Amino acid sequence: MDCIKKEHKKFSKNSYASFALGCDIGGTNAKIGIFGVKKKPELLVSFRFKSKELKNIYSAVNHSLDCMEKEHGIKITKACFGAAGAVSPKRDYVHLTNAKLDLSAKGFVRKTALKKILLINDFEAVGYGINILSKKGIKTIKKAGKIPKAPVVAIGAGTGLGKTLLIYDVKKNMYIPMPSEVHHAYFAAQNEHELKLADFIKKCRKIKFATNGDVLSGEGLENIYLFLRQSRKFKETKFTKEIGRSKTKPELISKYRKIDKTCKETFKIFKTAYAKFAKNMALDALAFGGVYIAGGIAQKNTDIFDREFVKIFGQSDKMRDILTRMPIYLITNYDIGLLGAGFAGAKFL
Repeated sequence: MDCIKKEHKKFSKNSYASFALGCDIGGTNAKIGIFGVKKKPELLVSFRFKSKELKNIYSAVNHSLDCMEKEHGIKITKACFGAAGAVSPKRDYVHLTNAKLDLSAKGFVRKTALKKILLINDFEAVGYGINILSKKGIKTIKKAGKIPKAPVVAIGAGTGLGKTLLIYDVKKNMYIPMPSEVHHAYFAAQNEHELKLADFIKKCRKIKFATNGDVLSGEGLENIYLFLRQSRKFKETKFTKEIGRSKTKPELISKYRKIDKTCKETFKIFKTAYAKFAKNMALDALAFGGVYIAGGIAQKNTDIFDREFVKIFGQSDKMRDILTRMPIYLITNYDIGLLGAGFAGAKFL
């Protein structure tokens, strides 16, 4: 079980009232953070594992807990897990959508030293993280007069597609995120080209319906790329040959997107779909508090959020003025989900 450990700051055990574990588990990475709790939780140490290399999450948690106890004399009994999957109504179980991992509240109590467990969706964790996100952790894509305490929407494409609506709770003095499974909602094709793309995805993946996540995700990049390759409009190159042999096509499509015509067109289609999706989610939420974009694809390809993206976002027959008043931010802090899980764990356990 390979693990990358990172100490985020020097600390003393006696400097904090308590400690909590926060975990952000996606289809690619499982990140575990140790938080010291004062007025706000502070990320002290993090551990990163490859999700698909883990037989179970309990071993990764025990490794992290044992490390903290041996090296710092800290025992931790409460934890919040943000997981990329649908959380059960009782919030006691999650099965990851894109990795063979199950999370059970009872399992953690039985197999680890943890006693208090909170399970949330991974984009709920992103939402909670926005409460404590510093200005250094965001980049403004579109300026507008942000309205304090107004609804906020956070979206993000990575291994999958996530979204959460944030509503401000005056009594708790914080934003509360709402869970969502928008990845599995139907892809809204608006022209003949997009309809052909949706039909190709259904045939290629042998599925009945093309969803948002089939277009806006790592697999979505691959789907768009394969759609363009089968059209035979672009010549084969040394780059497309390499991508054809690869088991990690999305990473290479991203790597060659500025030098290979097929990859460049893939990202053009992806950017257009992303901007339209952002607009739909913004209108659905009336997000005058801002649209926040997270996810690994955005953070690794920041320049796709350009003037053209903003222009497509603002296109509407009747809601253009409304969309103009909504700011857009790119979350550049890659630990946003981890911060949110730590915040929720410290706040509610």
